[in-house]
Amino acid sequence: MNFFSSFNSSEKSEEKNLMNLPTERVKCLILGSGPAGYTAAIYAARANLQPVVYEGLQPGGQLTTTTEVENFPGYPDGVTGPVLMEDLKKQAMRFGTDVRFGMATRVDFTGPIHKVWIDDEKIIEADVVIIATGATAKYLGLPSEEKFKGLGVSACATCDGFFYRGQDVAVVGGGDTACEEASYLAGICRKVYMIVRRNELRASKAMQKRVMNMPNIEILFEHQTKEIVGDEKGVNGVILVDKNGNEKRIDITGFFVAIGHHPNSEIFKPYIETDETGYIITKPGSTHTNVPGVFACGDVQDKHYRQAITAAGSGCMAAIDAERYLSSKQNV
Repeated sequence: MNFFSSFNSSEKSEEKNLMNLPTERVKCLILGSGPAGYTAAIYAARANLQPVVYEGLQPGGQLTTTTEVENFPGYPDGVTGPVLMEDLKKQAMRFGTDVRFGMATRVDFTGPIHKVWIDDEKIIEADVVIIATGATAKYLGLPSEEKFKGLGVSACATCDGFFYRGQDVAVVGGGDTACEEASYLAGICRKVYMIVRRNELRASKAMQKRVMNMPNIEILFEHQTKEIVGDEKGVNGVILVDKNGNEKRIDITGFFVAIGHHPNSEIFKPYIETDETGYIITKPGSTHTNVPGVFACGDVQDKHYRQAITAAGSGCMAAIDAERYLSSKQNV
């Protein structure tokens, strides 16, 4: 037997093993445990859909990496991200949600009963599936960036900009998102540096005009970030390198990365329609995907707002859509 036939045989054997895993049937399966997933669980549980939630790779979602959250309704004194997510989890469990650790590794949405593989160890068959797997912010990959996450490094100006009011900050990126972040920060910060790798902005003409007309935004073209510097209190500067290799330091307290997000939708793409960047497409005014009985909510389908409260709102919508879908099937 040559290498290729051996490889194909091994592949077929692995495929067969994955089809013969233990199977469990549930009514409502929710993938993801951020504000969207837990809010969907609260509503689904109260509608007697007996939801099962798999928390995913990052239980609690992106919010668990955020220190202070001051813009989520119901917390007048603010709350930390981990505490907020634990509160949502407890509320979902109070109504009977079954919360489990594990992540979806593959799916089969070809039939009326949807199949989801969990860690390639178990198959869950569900009448309805709510996808709330979120999106992952893209970072530069610097060790210092990882060190200061939550201590001055952020991927969301709308979420964290308020903490830097009256201070000097930097935004990395040259697209529409970076320009939007810089414009927002310019309204509350003393000075905003835009660190742009190219010799021009990639943003739309309207967004370019907006940032260039703001007196407290300085655009540093053809610069890249070498290192973020700080101390135990957080970020206090950043070292930049220009196209000629010259280094310089700027003093800042906030460093905002705005080079995009990656929606966690990869395993669904063979069945679920997405846009060119991978965000799941839902039918206007709803959380319905192109597959009946499969719904999407939160950042995996929202590239515009990406806020905890909008994710929670769409989670509510997904649970209501799922309940109505099941009711309509029973009445046929």
